[in-house]
Amino acid sequence: MQKADPATLAQEFDFSIPIQIRFSDIDGYMHVNNGVYFSYFEHARAAFLNDFCDWNVMEVGTVVGRVEIDYFRPIHLEDQIQGLVKCTRLGNSSFDIEQYLIGTTKQGKSVTFSHCKCVMVSVDMKTMKPTSIPVAFREKLSLKD
Repeated sequence: MQKADPATLAQEFDFSIPIQIRFSDIDGYMHVNNGVYFSYFEHARAAFLNDFCDWNVMEVGTVVGRVEIDYFRPIHLEDQIQGLVKCTRLGNSSFDIEQYLIGTTKQGKSVTFSHCKCVMVSVDMKTMKPTSIPVAFREKLSLKD
């Protein structure tokens, strides 16, 4: 996968959120541990669904069906990062989310750190079985092209 230019990405995504790098995220190699990227992407997805789509997860929840991450560049403690999120496919009960971590290094260089693709499944909170994406949320997700 070819990493995209961060300035171009920022224009292609309607939703972004700053991500705080914690000292505890740093591993023995002095960069963010690869497993922590999952948490960063999860935080950005949750904010996207809550803040941008106004998704009420107490009515209809979402679970991860599949997630894949491409690592382009290590994130260090003093880097500044933001998570970009958009929906790229809508099915009946599932939808695809595309995400990037972009930002600036301590030296001020603009970079793309990582890319994530995630398949989300809407579930009935009482049965935890897949359910159709509610119309109100479908409309908000479909606006993201």
